[in-house]
Order: sequence, then structure tokens, then C-alpha cells
Amino acid sequence: MELFNIIIFPGFFFLVFLGLFYEFTDRKVHARLQNRVGPPWFQPVADILKLFGKEEIIPEEADSVMFALMPAIALASVVTAYFYIPTWGYESLYPFKCDVIVVIYLLTIPTITFFLAGFFSTSLYSMIGAIRCQTQFFSYEVPMFLAILSPALLADTWSLSEMTKFYSHHPFHWIINIAGFLIAVVCLLGKLEKVPFDMPEAETEIVAGTFTEYSGKFLAFFRLAIDIEMVVGASLIAAVFLPFGLGLNPVFGFILYIVKISFVIFLLTLARTVTARIRIDQMIRFCWLYLAPLAFLQLLISLVAKGILN
Repeated sequence: MELFNIIIFPGFFFLVFLGLFYEFTDRKVHARLQNRVGPPWFQPVADILKLFGKEEIIPEEADSVMFALMPAIALASVVTAYFYIPTWGYESLYPFKCDVIVVIYLLTIPTITFFLAGFFSTSLYSMIGAIRCQTQFFSYEVPMFLAILSPALLADTWSLSEMTKFYSHHPFHWIINIAGFLIAVVCLLGKLEKVPFDMPEAETEIVAGTFTEYSGKFLAFFRLAIDIEMVVGASLIAAVFLPFGLGLNPVFGFILYIVKISFVIFLLTLARTVTARIRIDQMIRFCWLYLAPLAFLQLLISLVAKGILN
């Protein structure tokens, strides 16, 4: 049964399906908001199958072992993170104390692999993308951590399962964390490197950024990792900030889970539709001048609320 959970549902293949589905949804809604037709429903699947059918070319001066390992590590980390996030019930697949720290750590690994992939490619374009990728990482990661820390402090636990149970029993407490929810959505945009934070993969400037030298199944694994990271990031935000309707009925809980992550992903799509790419220095300034102070303010609000409500 555990093998089924890990590989089939709610494991790897379920995440691949959701990731490709929401890639299509994101691209389709983005296109319709711009008055374009957008891709057909099978386009993400066709793209992945095409990449798996292509040859993998490793640059002569690249570190071939690290070059090949990075996509697999990125994919494995985001899939593993999903096992500790409650989805349509109070508990995740493998809950334990302090699992929120492990999930945040696992979701930082893909960005690190993007940087290392560009570094070990030894390509000029890849190196520029890698440096931008790591620069963004140090900008959005602190506000993201603080935004998720605030609900944990209010719930007085580092367990995601206990957090969802606490907020399910105190449904109006989520109002206290509204600012943290918005901060987490913006930071997830940066983590996924979507507009306006898509500087590491700016096609008009540096080809494909850190992925410039990647092809075949290596690039397919990276694309799957990014698609799945979008689902896992949306699931984390839904579990922490929108823990409604859990523990009632598994079918109803699953439907509600799909609605919640669809809402979060729609906000991501809307944000990247109505904004334009900004410079890397503007992104750093925005994160440290606005997002980080707001995240600290949310932390203080949670601490005050905890003192009053307890």
C-alpha cells in the first residue's frame, strides 16, 4: 500500500498529472486573459513526450555527472515535499513533528539545483541565469519563510498536520494571516520564476537561462519539477492559509483541495498576466523593502493575536 501511495496516488504519477494539467490551465487562462487562443489541452503532455524522445547533449567542458544529477534531484525533492503536506484531510501521508521546516527545506532544493545546473554547464548564458537564480533565491526565501512561520506560531506547532487541525477548529483565525497569504503567493511567483520574476530564464536576453544547455529527458525532468513545484507550493499555501473543510468527508475534502489549489494557481496566473518583467535589482529591492517588512509585521500580528486569544 505504501508503494502505491508513493508511486501512484497521491504520489509521483498523481503529481505528474496535476502538474501537467495545471501547466495547461495556467497557459490557457494566461492566453485568454490576453485575448489569445492558447494551447490545446494535450500540449504539455506532447512537450514532455517530445523531450523524452530527443537526444541528451552534454557540453564537453561540463561536469557530466553533476549535469545529469541536477534534474533528478530537483524532481525528487518536490515530490518528497508533497508527502508531508496535508491535502484533503487533517494529516499528510507521513506526518511528524517539525515537518513544516522539512517541507520549506525541500522546496529550496530545486532552486539550488537550477543554480548548480547552470554552474556545471560552464556556458556563459547558463552562468548568467544561474547567478540571477541564486540572487532571487536570497530575496524571496526569507519573506516566504516568515509568512509560513506566522500561522505556525499562532497555532503553536511546527507540524503541518497539527496546524491544519488547529485552523479547522478555529476557522476565523485565518483572517489574521491574510497578509501572510498574499506574501506567500508573491514569493511563490519568485520561486517558480514566473513573470514578473522570470529574470533567470529571460528568453529575449539569455536564451533559456540556466537551462540553455539542457535537452532531452534532462530538460523534461526540470520541466516536470517546475510543474510539480507549482502544485506543491499551492498545496502548502492552501494547507497553511486555507485549511477549510478538512476532516469531514474524503471525497468532499479532495474536491475542496482541488478548488483551493486552483484558486492559488489562478492568482499566480493573474499576477503574471497583469505585470511585466522587472530587473533583478528591482526584484531585490521589492523583496527586502516591502515583502520582508510586511512578513515581519505579519509575524508580530500573529504573536499579539496568540497572546490575546490564549
